[in-house]
Amino acid sequence: MRIAIVGGGNVGRFLAEDLQVHHDVILFERDHHLATQLAAELHCTVVYGDGCELATLAEAGVDHCDVVVAATGDDEDNLVVSLLAKQEFAVPRVIARVNHPKNNWLFNRSWGVDVSVSTPHLISALVEEAVSVGSLVQLLAFDNSGARLVEVTLTETSPAVQRSIAELGLPRDASVVAIVRRESVVVPRGEIILKPDDHVLCLVVGEAEDAVRDVLIGAPASATGQSSLDGR
Repeated sequence: MRIAIVGGGNVGRFLAEDLQVHHDVILFERDHHLATQLAAELHCTVVYGDGCELATLAEAGVDHCDVVVAATGDDEDNLVVSLLAKQEFAVPRVIARVNHPKNNWLFNRSWGVDVSVSTPHLISALVEEAVSVGSLVQLLAFDNSGARLVEVTLTETSPAVQRSIAELGLPRDASVVAIVRRESVVVPRGEIILKPDDHVLCLVVGEAEDAVRDVLIGAPASATGQSSLDGR
C-alpha cells in the first residue's frame, strides 16, 4: 500500500517509522532542517515541501496513493491537505488529525475527511469505557459512512447475558465485530454465548445505536413506565 503522510512532527514521524516496514511511505515536511534529518533517519521517501501545495503533492505522485494522512500540528493545514487529497487526487482514504477539539465538527466529508482523529476525544472515550460499565460508549466515528464503533461492558443484569449473538435480534444496521473477554479477543460467531464483564464492540449505522443499547443494556426506565427516582 502507498501512504502519504503530511507533517513530519512527532506524530508524522512515528507513523512513517511504523508504517514504512510494510508499506511504501511518502513523508512531507516543509521545514528544511527537519526534512533533512528525517531523510537521514527514516527508510521512506521524505519530500521537502509544503503538503498544502497542489504542485508539491502532484509531483510526489499522491494520485497513486491509497491513503493520505494529514498529521500536521495545524488544523487549517490538515483540512487543506484533506480537501486536496480527496478532490484533486481522488485518494480512496483520507485520515486527518484534529489538534483542537472545538474544530472537530469541521473534519467531515465536505472537507474530504474519511476519518478524523482527535486525541482528546479518544482519551475521553477510553476513560468513559473504563468507568462506564453497563453503558454504551462511542469509541470511533467514520464520517464518510455515518458508521460508529461503540462498546458496552455487560453486567450481570444485562438482557444479553447468557444469550447467543444469534439470539440477540440486533437490527440490520448493527453487528458485533469483537468481544473482549478476560484480555482475550473472541471472534463473534452466532453461537457465542455472552457473559458478564464481556466487552462487546459493535459497528452501528444510522439510528441503530438506540436499538443496540436496548438489546445489550436494556430499555431505559422511562420506556417501561418506571422512574429512576422511585423509592427515593
